[in-house]
Amino acid sequence: MSIYVVRNFFLCCAVINYLLLVVWFLLLVFPHQWLYRLWGKWFPLTAEQFDAINFGGIAFYKLGILLFNLVPYIALRIVG
Repeated sequence: MSIYVVRNFFLCCAVINYLLLVVWFLLLVFPHQWLYRLWGKWFPLTAEQFDAINFGGIAFYKLGILLFNLVPYIALRIVG
């Protein structure tokens, strides 16, 4: 496998993951009450706990994208 193929793989993974992150954020912001009621059927959470868990998850996911997709992509851009 060449550096070009691996670099494109990391770039595609980063794009797909950022699209998932944007969808998660939009689902959290716009239909917030609907999503809160849906999850409230399974988990007894306050609205503040629900928001904190989701925004924490978004931050963790974004950090994972940076560490596992963008850093290797940038390193391969520098090397190649």
